[in-house]
Amino acid sequence: MPFEADRDVPGLIVKFGDYPLHHGGVGAIRSLGRLGVPMYAITEDPYTPAASSRYLRRAFVWPTTGAEEPGRLVEGMLRIGRRIGRPAVLIPTDEEAAVLIAEHQDELAGSFLFPRVDPALPRRLASKQGLHELCVEHGIASPSAAFPESYDEIAAFADTARFPVVAKNREAFVRRRRPAVNGTTRIATREGLLTLARDWGEQPGVILQEYLPREEAEDWIVHACFDADSAPLALFTGVKVRSWPPHAGMTANAYVVDNPELADLAVRFIKQIGFSGIIDLDLRFDRRDGQYKLLDFNPRMGAQFRLFENESGVDVVRAMHLNLTGRPVPEGEQRAGHRYIVENIDLPALLAYRRSGYTTPHAPARASGTELAWLAGDDPMPFLTMLARFVRPGAKHLYQLWRTHRRGSSTTATK
Repeated sequence: MPFEADRDVPGLIVKFGDYPLHHGGVGAIRSLGRLGVPMYAITEDPYTPAASSRYLRRAFVWPTTGAEEPGRLVEGMLRIGRRIGRPAVLIPTDEEAAVLIAEHQDELAGSFLFPRVDPALPRRLASKQGLHELCVEHGIASPSAAFPESYDEIAAFADTARFPVVAKNREAFVRRRRPAVNGTTRIATREGLLTLARDWGEQPGVILQEYLPREEAEDWIVHACFDADSAPLALFTGVKVRSWPPHAGMTANAYVVDNPELADLAVRFIKQIGFSGIIDLDLRFDRRDGQYKLLDFNPRMGAQFRLFENESGVDVVRAMHLNLTGRPVPEGEQRAGHRYIVENIDLPALLAYRRSGYTTPHAPARASGTELAWLAGDDPMPFLTMLARFVRPGAKHLYQLWRTHRRGSSTTATK
């Protein structure tokens, strides 16, 4: 490596949702651990893939759901900080963690290092409504959307909407406590929408969004890290080939592809809103009007961040650690053509995409290299632990998702 990380400053993986098979956390542990940075992680139990990594100094077992009172979560983090015994760089891997850190910066600052932002900004970015409003305010293209406050408003929307439409949970925290839909849901008909809406209560926490036809679209991702002045320390662009659940879930297969237009769009938006830290953006290129439309803004590390590394060996997690410890972040071109595969979900995704009509003309015909999410020769235990935990419950979960997708094809479908 053409740089050295500060080995006196540990890293702490922070997540509050209950999802033990999280390859992004494993990737962050390996990324900094390979530089000699002591790594710690909050885990659901002692037997998660992250807890089995050779690069993890210690797993703090803390089974949370993301629905706890913020004060309780802050107190728990401060206890972990005291156990570590020195300030650690916080690496949030879900919206709940990113929002909590931002909204309690003053309480956490003595025990941890993290980018300082407007305390209200990460919650707004993680909110579908908040993000849509920011896009409108700053001239960033996004799908047209409605935010109904009652069943009557949903019925009025249904009378004029062009189907299919997409329904999503409006707020990041609501998806843990009382989700209206199980992830991004494609609704094919007016009757299907009204049927679903009967279960959403008096104040439906959903966004109803324009559907961008997969046959006329291509999914892109941007991962970047920005300094305190919202200037990019590391910025990467890529195209998503497959995801699971199909067309809406986490990335299963993707390539690094240079896209200066998309990079400029991301830099401009981040500067306008004044964000600092790591971002993970999902955008859909709409071939009908030639626009990149912002679908999701994750104000934290994305699970597939290890797809991206520059010629100097810098990824977004390394960039943040270097920056927060006062070290320069080496520049370099991204590894164009590099591929990322999440082994346990790419096969079912491949089967699901065969007849979907989705194409990725910008993906290279051949990969210049491949990064696997789980398997690593220098750290094999997370892969083996994933297999042990995934085979039975994972297969059941994939089967349930597939049945939901098939059963709802005439009325609703997980997109």
